[in-house]
Amino acid sequence: MVTCCGLVTVKNEPVPLKSIAVEVSVQGHVATVSSTLQYENQEQSPLEAIFVFPLPGEAAVCRFSTKIGQTEVVAEVQEKQKAQEQYDDALSSGQQAFLLEESDESPDVFKLSVGSLPPGEKASVSLDYVTELSVQADDGLRLCLPAVLNPRYQPQGSDSGSGGSAQVSSVPAGSVPYSLSLSAHVSSPHPISRVESNCPLDPLNYLNTEKTQATVSLAAGHQFDRDVELLLYYQDTHQPTAIVEAAQASAKPGTLMGDPVVMLSLYPEFPKDVMSSMTSHGEFLFVVDRSGSMECPMHLGSGSQDRISSARETLLLLLKSLPMGCYFNIIGFGSSYESFFPKSVEYSQKTMDEALQKVKEMRADLGGTEILQPLKHIYSQPCLPDQPRQLFLFTDGEVGNTKEVLDLVKTNAGSHRCFSFGIGEGASTALISGVAKQARGHAQFITGQDRMQPKAMQSLRFALQPAVVDISVKWNVPKEVSVTPLSPPIRVLFQGQRALLYAQLTGESSGDTEGSVTVKYSLAKQPVENQLSFSLKPTEDTGMTVHRLGARTLIQSLEVEEREQDGGKEGVKEKVIELSVQSGVSSAFTAFIAIHKGDGEALQGQLLRRHVPTPMLYHSSMLMMQSCAMARRSPMVMACSLQMNMSAPGKLKLSKKSKRKALDALQGFGYDDNCSEDFDSPAPTSKPVRDPLLQLISLQKASGSWVLEAALAEVLVKTEEEVSKPKPAQVDQEVWATVLALVWLYGFKMEAQEEWQFLAMKAVSWIQAQKVASVSECVQAGNTLLGCQVQKDTLGL
Repeated sequence: MVTCCGLVTVKNEPVPLKSIAVEVSVQGHVATVSSTLQYENQEQSPLEAIFVFPLPGEAAVCRFSTKIGQTEVVAEVQEKQKAQEQYDDALSSGQQAFLLEESDESPDVFKLSVGSLPPGEKASVSLDYVTELSVQADDGLRLCLPAVLNPRYQPQGSDSGSGGSAQVSSVPAGSVPYSLSLSAHVSSPHPISRVESNCPLDPLNYLNTEKTQATVSLAAGHQFDRDVELLLYYQDTHQPTAIVEAAQASAKPGTLMGDPVVMLSLYPEFPKDVMSSMTSHGEFLFVVDRSGSMECPMHLGSGSQDRISSARETLLLLLKSLPMGCYFNIIGFGSSYESFFPKSVEYSQKTMDEALQKVKEMRADLGGTEILQPLKHIYSQPCLPDQPRQLFLFTDGEVGNTKEVLDLVKTNAGSHRCFSFGIGEGASTALISGVAKQARGHAQFITGQDRMQPKAMQSLRFALQPAVVDISVKWNVPKEVSVTPLSPPIRVLFQGQRALLYAQLTGESSGDTEGSVTVKYSLAKQPVENQLSFSLKPTEDTGMTVHRLGARTLIQSLEVEEREQDGGKEGVKEKVIELSVQSGVSSAFTAFIAIHKGDGEALQGQLLRRHVPTPMLYHSSMLMMQSCAMARRSPMVMACSLQMNMSAPGKLKLSKKSKRKALDALQGFGYDDNCSEDFDSPAPTSKPVRDPLLQLISLQKASGSWVLEAALAEVLVKTEEEVSKPKPAQVDQEVWATVLALVWLYGFKMEAQEEWQFLAMKAVSWIQAQKVASVSECVQAGNTLLGCQVQKDTLGL
């Protein structure tokens, strides 16, 4: 057998892609990303290279060019079928051609075809896109550069199309045979505090004393084992801003590119008294991916928890944090789906206990990832009166029918809000962000060392906030100027989250150069009004970024409209093509085509085709199962930790019944349940890694209270007698236990407050309902017992 020299795929075929260099230019909360791919044909025959790769779902691809030798060819945007035919014709005539097209199934997957590269020839391919940076819970701005493309599960009976991920050639993430370099230039009106990443970075380099400009680079040696994430932190990030971008000089006035375009960033501030009140109503539906890929580790580091275990712990937190009086259900899905209850049930101690028992037994055992059917089932169920439906979707996002799912969610958007969570590297940004956007919710991504729990609790906080209704936007501009919105109407606003608006400004005012926009809405039956003024004078040299983002926003809205009409509405597809060609921004119906016209002769025989491998975390079921088995063995069994603590001198001594109760409260949330139930057997040699916070949470009642019991004493690292003795006289044992739990949380777990804030609020409400006269005495006694100094006011009592 002859082994090919140079870079080869897993099939021992030479790899023509040699390197990828990425340059990022960030201006405020918008980024322009330029990628240059270097190809080289080291074979003896002309070849065609196919590269399928991910891009952010909201990105607007706006430039594509190729360079062979000293000759550069800038691609044109054309109707997709016409571009494909031109590409084939060029190859047939011996010319070199380059084709870039969006997948038919998902807007975050692209296919690049590099055709008829002669032996020994080198080619450089450049791709530019612009994208908005998303706002994170800690006020950071997130830019994600997808480096990993995991297999997208295609449901049975669906058409895989021509541009989808069925054509993906993949290798394990650490074995990608080409390199990646990345440098970023960051510019902001506000000082740049810091830049963080899930990948090693070279030190941040400030370019001026005001710290409003800086550069940063990815450290050498990136292994393609994760998406590259940059988190940018500015001082005073959440300031409403307006950017008016000048028209393209060569474009016809009255067209999108021939008129100025304004981009508004709004940060609504809600009244504090309204934000302090949380709703006690709602139907909470937790839809959890139980496909086989959820067995995989959250990340590739040592000791990583698997995705399904993290989901179980998150469900524990969510169930404990729900308000009394609401309704809930949990639906697991894979190739099929299963509901915990036939229909949503009222939240009570009984239903919570039933659900928690089922959560403990929940495994990633339902096959492939089919989201469509469980969503159809949910939408077929009537909504409950006075219980707004809130959908929480947890998935690793590896589906192939993204557009079909988004269309279904949009059709039913009026009946619910959807909060989505993309778990692990390579989750589809188009799916996770898309369902949240269509259903007036919020999207979160859990990657690298991220914990799912705090992000889920942030979304729960949004879900429990009073809903913003009756949103209206009014533009106030001189009468000579007309405004054409490019963004769909605002349908959702959250405290601390940005709302973006794009609009085309036609006409010119001879006098007044000021404009403003007024956003009105109703919050908890209170009218609220926010206004932002801006100058109509365009800013200089913005590189048409705002125009392209506005065009992409309008194109995506029209694409959804075209699919809803199933192609039946005249002119929508043609309008998308016209807008795409005019703005130079990609769409589902167009493609970039570049032809390098030489003196080539017609090809003789078969053109060699090489699929450039894409990095994939789990490239085969065997590798996936090996990774997951390693991840499952790493956590310590919780029952064993109880035994070790119980058998040590001076530690808690429990009855058999109490031991069993403690085990039942702990077992199943992310740990193997095959541990011996005999607590008097020899102690394990390794220390447990169980977080006592989850132990405490698992013991809380649905009402918000805790019971004075041995399992609680175990969490507090006390004996049952040590916990009971300091209880003030005339104070109920349950009140005392609940105060102790609160003091412990505020005294030892403040760094995780976002995870337990709602169950603490429930506990405080429950204590207040008991009308306890000696709360101060309880808090003081609790501080003395636990060695804390927590004030009663801090607890909210």
